[in-house]
Amino acid sequence: MSERRRVVITGMGALTPLGLTLAETWENAKAGKSGITRITQFDPSPMPTQIAGELKGFKPEAYMPAREARRMARCSQIALAATQQALADAGITLPLATPERVGVAVGVGMGGMEWTCNQARNYWEKGLSTVSPFAITASLPNIPAYHVSVYTGAQGAFIAPVAACASGAQAIGEAAEFIRNGRADVMLAGGTEALVYDIAIGAFCAMRAMSTRNDEPERASRPFDRDRDGFVFAEGAGIMVLESLEHAQARGARIYAEVLGHASSLDAYHIAQPDPEGRGAQRAMRWALQDAGVAPEEVDYINTHGTGTPLGDPIETFAVKSVFGDHAYKLALSSTKSMMGHTMGAAGAVEAIITVMTLVEGIITPTINLENLDPQCDLDYTPNVARKADVRIAMKNAFGLGGQNASLVLRRWEG
Repeated sequence: MSERRRVVITGMGALTPLGLTLAETWENAKAGKSGITRITQFDPSPMPTQIAGELKGFKPEAYMPAREARRMARCSQIALAATQQALADAGITLPLATPERVGVAVGVGMGGMEWTCNQARNYWEKGLSTVSPFAITASLPNIPAYHVSVYTGAQGAFIAPVAACASGAQAIGEAAEFIRNGRADVMLAGGTEALVYDIAIGAFCAMRAMSTRNDEPERASRPFDRDRDGFVFAEGAGIMVLESLEHAQARGARIYAEVLGHASSLDAYHIAQPDPEGRGAQRAMRWALQDAGVAPEEVDYINTHGTGTPLGDPIETFAVKSVFGDHAYKLALSSTKSMMGHTMGAAGAVEAIITVMTLVEGIITPTINLENLDPQCDLDYTPNVARKADVRIAMKNAFGLGGQNASLVLRRWEG
């Protein structure tokens, strides 16, 4: 068997509660700012949770004709915007020279569910004549990837992972595999989610999974803190341009980092609660390290899943200690969700992009609101203030509802 091809990251785009571009997001993340505010997309007054991480000032017409935007779910709109940013960042222009060698991998957790709900309301209240012909297509979870393919003209390998909060990381890992095995030269990979919507927020309220710290939204997301009371819902999108090393070098591309390995696993335990010892998470991390050919002690930093739920944070901590042993206490860790909230299907991708910037700039973004460390969470989570560090190899973890786990291993590009 021929040696597998190396996969590098040459472009990135992101829209998050911290900013509508990667540059703005990264600057605010380094500064330890919070993007959590009171919900504005609907009246949250009846809800026990009234806060979220929203995209502030996003105008789809800046990226696409208004007529097209009206036919898309918001998750598709922001996926397309992030794609355009990533292509520009990578220096790739359209039309594509070899579209059959360019693929798309865009994950989503819930997709355009708001379209289904809105059209159902129209039908029940006003009748069939008010139902949009785009009611089904706009809501399907593969449609953000469809819009990316149509915009770019990409005709190659395709995947649209739906793995809850692990979707974005899963998409990047599977996209890298397409390049490794020669089925693509370029992949547009990442995740998207945009469902700050009454039914979605209400359902998570019913699960009692979210923070109710409504009076101080910027302090509500508190991963690994003793006083955490749940995660904070958010929206966002992150897209990477992945290329084979040969393809990137042939066109003189700037390279950010290399995707060394990835893995996914299942808990086979509970629809919402993680395995009590994080055994699925452990398998994902171990297998990702094996796939990367990296020993645990070679990892410098982990961008954690770190949601701020009472159960999840100590379980992730235990899983990290189980995989890394004594080296776990030498690792730097942090949770991007402390600042932007949980972007669900986009989280693994958006936070992988933050991890790449850590590799590039040597700055670990902080876990804000970490004021009283939970005794069960006894690792170095980079509390409250960003830190300079020589980070050569990093891991990104993403663990989803349904016990679906994904881990990525990334390396700083050194030529």
